[in-house]
Amino acid sequence: MDARHLAEFNIARIKYPLDDPRMREFVDNVDRVNRLADKLPGFVWRLQDESGHAMGMRVYDDPMILPNLTVWESVEALERFVFKTVHGRFFDRRETWFAQPEPTLVMWWVPVGHRPTLEEGVARLDRLRARGPGEEAFGWESLPAAQIGKTARVTRASEQAA
Repeated sequence: MDARHLAEFNIARIKYPLDDPRMREFVDNVDRVNRLADKLPGFVWRLQDESGHAMGMRVYDDPMILPNLTVWESVEALERFVFKTVHGRFFDRRETWFAQPEPTLVMWWVPVGHRPTLEEGVARLDRLRARGPGEEAFGWESLPAAQIGKTARVTRASEQAA
């Protein structure tokens, strides 16, 4: 099998403009979380513009939707970042800042060295929304190795039910 990495694209619809005081904690920590990702074992690449992040890039012709596109060496590396670092604190509070359409995340395998475009991420998310998970577009549930995320989702669901 050819060597491959895991591409991950997600979007978030902000509830308020980025300069609104209710968005301050999120905005003030974007660079911190990105710097952390950049240093983690298993991190390969992330889409960014001259600002150092992708918050100024537009998808779906909607300025209220923020894109995020990254590449990781493995499912486990991405999972550790999402659920086991400071990113997890912000992930757990995402409803504070974002109104989430479903699904908001898509993953797919890419050849080592490939850097997906924003358009590729949007196309993969659209494909997942239209046809459900498959080889070209899938979510956490399609990855048997994604154990941290599964445990985190079960724990969150039981906490919300209590």
